[in-house]
Amino acid sequence: MSIQQNTSTGSGEPGPAPAPRKLYLDRNLHLIFCVTLTVVMGVSSIAPAFHDIMEALHITATQVTWLVTAFTLPGVFLTPVLGILADRYGRKKVLVPALLAFGVFGALCTLAVSFKMLVALRFMQGVGAASLGALNVTILSDLYDGPDRITAMGYNAGVLSFGTTLFPLLGGALATLGWRWPFVLPILAIPLGIVVLLKLDCPRPDNGGAFMEYMKMAIRRATAPRALALFGTTCATFIILYGMLVSFLPLYLASRFKAEPWAIGVIIASASLTTALMSARLGALAKAMSLHWLLVLAFVLYAVSAALTPLMPGLWWVLIPVLIFGMAQGLNIPTVQTLLAGLAPMEQRGAFMALNGTVLRIGQTLGPIIMGAAYAAGGMNGVFAMAAFIALAVGVLVLIMIRD
Repeated sequence: MSIQQNTSTGSGEPGPAPAPRKLYLDRNLHLIFCVTLTVVMGVSSIAPAFHDIMEALHITATQVTWLVTAFTLPGVFLTPVLGILADRYGRKKVLVPALLAFGVFGALCTLAVSFKMLVALRFMQGVGAASLGALNVTILSDLYDGPDRITAMGYNAGVLSFGTTLFPLLGGALATLGWRWPFVLPILAIPLGIVVLLKLDCPRPDNGGAFMEYMKMAIRRATAPRALALFGTTCATFIILYGMLVSFLPLYLASRFKAEPWAIGVIIASASLTTALMSARLGALAKAMSLHWLLVLAFVLYAVSAALTPLMPGLWWVLIPVLIFGMAQGLNIPTVQTLLAGLAPMEQRGAFMALNGTVLRIGQTLGPIIMGAAYAAGGMNGVFAMAAFIALAVGVLVLIMIRD
């Protein structure tokens, strides 16, 4: 860990070294986990209420998706700016207001009297959310180094996967009371912001240098071949995730196996199980295998998952490739975050990780478009073939460009 404890005695003589503390017991890590869960909450908790929102506000299925778009759109433009501000003025000076904005505007959605008002409030909540997904991993990188960093990143990815399963269930339960109730959940970000302000031991970057020099060095590091390869890896990951798994796998299951919506949800959500399990064991795996080879393995698993899916003879057999996909996610995302964090010093890390967040959103946008083109050219088999091709191509890229 990068935060050192004072082991001297009152007489000034060095005291005995304290027993090493288990990383998962660290309070700072717990607070970052709460931030990560807040990130996941933004969309997954309200999705179960979409049908009721459509009926209550007399809107169409196309219109209700603006509740997602309005929330995610600010992050495309604001995430890099907020990353720079976090480098220049400190992580907590960006994180705490972001949590408060997320909580206040999210909770105000419960009072919306029209769809336009609801979309506007979601946009403002998205402004608060814009920095959270990058700042959580930035702070983890500041707090921990060496083996602790990859272990912490793995734990955090596991918590994120847990959240993607928890919040749809929780939001669905609240939606049974009325469509406004899932919007109550963001209010939890307000006390979290206060606790983060008072209790998070967050190292402060040295921002004494000139701004233009800071930008010059950040751009130089971000455009280095290794960094560009890692950004490309992130983009490809979310092209596969949002193109194959999120957009086209549900259509495939419904058309080929006549799967009910609940069964499709169970199969897709099962990926979170192996993601969480693999992420939690990532620190141990990193002791046996370099991060470079863990990343290569992840993209091999993506390719295997895509290739196996159309070969499965029945609906529940599809669990096998989906679970393999989850394993790849658990290996890939925290490993890329750890490798990226090592490319920039603390003084530029916020901007670096924020740029990765922007690339992630680009991948989310391109995924359905690219896989849609593959579907137009070759049907569902074209989608799975394209996903396997992208995965193998990125695996080769990692093999050549990203070495420990």
